[in-house]
Order: sequence, then C-alpha cells, then structure tokens
Amino acid sequence: MPRSGNWFTRGVGLLMVKALGWRIHGEFPQEKKVMVALAPHTSNWDFVVAMPFILALGLKASWLMKKEAFFFPFKGLFKWLGGIPTDRSAAGGMAKQVASQFRQNEKMWVAITPEGTRKKTAKWKNGFLRIAYAANVPVVLIAWDFPSKQICVDSVYRPTGNLETDMREIQRRFHKYQGRNPQHQTDLDEAA
Repeated sequence: MPRSGNWFTRGVGLLMVKALGWRIHGEFPQEKKVMVALAPHTSNWDFVVAMPFILALGLKASWLMKKEAFFFPFKGLFKWLGGIPTDRSAAGGMAKQVASQFRQNEKMWVAITPEGTRKKTAKWKNGFLRIAYAANVPVVLIAWDFPSKQICVDSVYRPTGNLETDMREIQRRFHKYQGRNPQHQTDLDEAA
C-alpha cells in the first residue's frame, strides 16, 4: 500500500478513531495500485469517519471530490489529506486523466464513492470502473456500516471488462451494509 504521514499523524488518527468508537473489519490487500469503491455514501459523516482511519493506518489515499468543495480555508487541508479536485463537466476525460496518474506513480490508491452524491439516486455512476479498466487495476470494496460502527474491507474485485456485469456484482457485494442515512441509499435490487 502507498504510505503517508508519521508517528504523530498516525497517533492523532488513532485517537480520533477511538473517540468515534469505530473499528475496521477485514484486511487491506497488499496491492500497490487500486481503485477503491466506498459505499454506501449517505452523509458527510462518511468523510469524518474515513479520514481518521486513513491517518491512523498511515495510508496514502487519493480521493476525488468536486472542485467546488476546495475553497478557503479547506483547500489546503483537503489537498494535504489526498484530495484531488475534479471538474464534473469533463465526463469522458476523467478516466483517462486518473489512469495516466496511475501510470506515473509506483503506488497509488484512488477512492471514489460510486453513488456520486449523498442523496438517493436511481443508479451508481460507473466512473470508478472506467478508471479501473483504463488503469488496469483491481477495485477494493470498502463499506461504511453505521449500525455496527465498522469500516468493512469487503473484498478485492478484479473487473471483467463488462460494465453491466461488473456493476451488478459490485452492488451485490455492498447490499449488506447500511449507511448513516439508509433512506438515502440506492435500492440496489432495482439499480442492478
């Protein structure tokens, strides 16, 4: 895994994890390059829960967030934490741009929430799969499960290249987890 931080940032992250009362279930794969799909994404609390774990583990994770969120005084902090500002209007080119970054780095983990929003949506966005195809990397499935207060490292998924098949299988694997606001979760039975 790509690494970041030092003893101090790991200590701060660990203190925050303990204060929140969350834990990790499962083990992170020892892959140098992966696309990370995080779901179900139903609240801003998802970020608040995830970042202390990233700090505590000393994990260098990049994540994509709309460029509008990178404003003062948060811009510098978000970039330091691994944030990559994205222009949502550049639809087709994003997969190629991120795939290019994968090729330029020896180790890189990029995290995306497939829903693309915290609100209920009819279907997930497939950009994370298009990036995985273009970069030829596996997808690590990580879930927030609020009832159990666990970050669940579910599995490593090796995409087949068939967008419909891959999306259906990934959504099936996330079906058992519950976000902070379950009423905002995509009904995966209908979406698949």
